[in-house]
Amino acid sequence: MFNLLASLIFTQANPTPDEYLRPQEVRPLPGELNNTPVFNSNSPELVLNEGILLSTFPPTDKVNPEAHLDFAFEGRFDVFAHHVAKADPPEDLRTLYVGILLHNPGKEEATVDVLPSASYLSQPDAPFIQLPTRVPNTRGNIYAGPGSRAMYDILRGRSSDLFPHQVIIPPGESRMLMNLPIPVKTLDPPINGRSTYLKLRSDLRVYAASLAKFAPVDEEGTEREPTLAEWEELLATGELSTPRDREPTPLDTTGATFIYGRVAGVSQGSKWQADLTDQNSTYLAIPNPGEALSYGISTLHRGRLGTGQIQTAPMLVRYPDTAYAAHGNYGVHYSLTLPLYNPTAETKAVTVALETPIKQDTITDGLRFFSPLPPQVFFRGTAQVQYRDDEGLPRTQAFHLVHKRGQEGSPLVTLNLAPQSQRLVTVDLLYPPDATPPQVLTVKTLD
Repeated sequence: MFNLLASLIFTQANPTPDEYLRPQEVRPLPGELNNTPVFNSNSPELVLNEGILLSTFPPTDKVNPEAHLDFAFEGRFDVFAHHVAKADPPEDLRTLYVGILLHNPGKEEATVDVLPSASYLSQPDAPFIQLPTRVPNTRGNIYAGPGSRAMYDILRGRSSDLFPHQVIIPPGESRMLMNLPIPVKTLDPPINGRSTYLKLRSDLRVYAASLAKFAPVDEEGTEREPTLAEWEELLATGELSTPRDREPTPLDTTGATFIYGRVAGVSQGSKWQADLTDQNSTYLAIPNPGEALSYGISTLHRGRLGTGQIQTAPMLVRYPDTAYAAHGNYGVHYSLTLPLYNPTAETKAVTVALETPIKQDTITDGLRFFSPLPPQVFFRGTAQVQYRDDEGLPRTQAFHLVHKRGQEGSPLVTLNLAPQSQRLVTVDLLYPPDATPPQVLTVKTLD
C-alpha cells in the first residue's frame, strides 16, 4: 500500500537491512471503530481515463448499472478521495478534474453541512520532500505529501476555503461538492495527485459519486472546469474509469501471494476511540525498566502483529474488483488515552512513541525492526499528544513523523513519573493516506 505517487518520485538503491528482535508484549487495541459510513474513493489510484471512480447512486436509468452501488447517506458521513493523474502519453498534458456529486432523491430540500474539510495537491501544495524522523508541527506547517497535510488539518478541525459551509440540494436535483483539478502541464515528470477528506452531515438521504473528466476546452483551446450538466451526463452514461487496479486476493486465501487492492466503495468506521488500560483496571501500569509494551495501530489481514486483531474498516458496498476491506484505515481518527501509572517506589522515566515494526501476522517473543533501514517510507503524518508535564502544566504538542519500514519511533513525550503516581496521556492521529500499515503505539520505561 505504498503510495504510488511517492514511489514514482523517489527511486533509490535498496540496502540490505538486517532484522533484529525487540522482546516485548504486543496487545490488541481496546475499543472499536464507530459506525460512521465513509465514501471511500481510492481505486483506480492512477486515473488515466475519464469515467466513474465511485458511485453510490441507484443503477436505475444508468447506461452502465454495474458502476452504481445504490447506497444512500444520511446524518454523519465522511468523504475520502485520493487519486493521481499522469500524462499518458507524456505529451498529453490535459488537466484531469475530479468531481464529487451529491444528489437529493427526496421531495424536500436537503441540507448538507460541510464540517472540517481539506484537499491538497502534491504539487504545489504538499510535495513529497525529505524530512527528519520527527519534527515539531503544532502549527501544521510541516508536511510531506497531500495526505500528510490534509489529515492534520482535519485533526485540528480546520475547514478549507475550497468548500462551501453548506450544500443546499433541491428535491430531485444534484449539486457539486467538489470540482477540482489535478494539473500536470508544468510538472517534470508530469504526474500529480490530490488527497481530499471531508466530514459531512446531511439532514436527508443523499447519494454521492466521484468522477474523473478531462477539462473541456473553449473555441480558443483554453481549458475550463466541467459544468454540473457535464458531470451529470458522465454519471448517467459513463463507465468505470480504466485501467483498473490489480484485483485483490480473497481474504481467506492462504497462499504466499496476497494483494490487498485499493478501495472503491463505502467503508464503515471513521474513528477509533479507546482508553488503554490493563485488564480489569482503570490505569496502565508502566513496563519494567528497559522494557516496552505496544498496542497495534491499523492492524490488518496478515499484519496482526500477534494480537489476533483486525482493525480494518469493513466495506458496506464495493466494486467486485476492489479491496474487500478498507486496509489501512485511511482517514480514520485514532484517539487513544493512556492513564499511565508508576506502581514502584522510585521515579521512572517513561516514553510514548508511534513506531513502524516489520509487518508480521504472528510474532515470537516480540517485534522486529530493521538496521540499517530500507529506503521505503511506510508512514508520513502528524500525531498530536496531550499531557501534563513534570511541572504539572498542560501541554499539547504535535510531531510530523516519517518512518521507514521497520523503524523504531522517537518519543512523542517523555515523562518522569513519581512513585505511585498516575499521568494521563492522549494521542490523536488521522491515519494518513501516505502510510503502509501496521504501526504500534509503544510505552517504554527507560533504564
